[in-house]
Amino acid sequence: MLKGIAVALAATIGAATTMTGPALARPELVGVGSQYSPGTIVVKTGERRLYLILDDGHAMRYPVGVGKSGKQWAGTAKIEGKYKYPAWSPPDDVKHDHPALPDLIPGGSPRNPMGVAALTLSGGGEYAIHGTNVPNSVGGFVSYGCIRMLNTDITDLYDRVSVGTTVVVTR
Repeated sequence: MLKGIAVALAATIGAATTMTGPALARPELVGVGSQYSPGTIVVKTGERRLYLILDDGHAMRYPVGVGKSGKQWAGTAKIEGKYKYPAWSPPDDVKHDHPALPDLIPGGSPRNPMGVAALTLSGGGEYAIHGTNVPNSVGGFVSYGCIRMLNTDITDLYDRVSVGTTVVVTR
C-alpha cells in the first residue's frame, strides 16, 4: 500500500512541477535508506536539503537554506510548535548584527523572515523550520541557524507533520 501511495505522490508532484515551471522548486519523492523512522525530518546541511522520511525506502526531499558559516548546528530536536503567519522577534545575535530591526515584526508582514509558517524546535526556542519571503535565499548558507523553505514547501511540510516530530540535523 505504501508503494501505491509513493507512486501516487510521485505522479502528483510531477504534475505540480510541470504546472509551476522550473522557477519554483517542488518537493521530490526520492529513495532513501532505512536509517531513520518514518515521520522523521532529516536536514542535511551540506546538501541544503530536508528529507521527510515516509517509509523504509522513500522520503520527500525539499530544498532549504541553512545556517551560514559559524551559525550551523547539528543534533536532534523535536517540533515544539506549529504556527501559521507567526510574528517574529529577532534573537539577540541577529539584533546585535542588525540593530535597526524592530523588536517585533508582525506575522504576515513582507518584512517578516518567517514567511507563511514556522515549526519551532525544542532546545531554547531559537531555531525553527520556516518559510521565507526571500525565495532566492533557499539553497544557500544564509541563516543564523534556522532552516528556510519556500513558502509553498513549508506549507506542504506543515500539513504532513505534527508537534513532537523528531528532527535530525546533520552536517
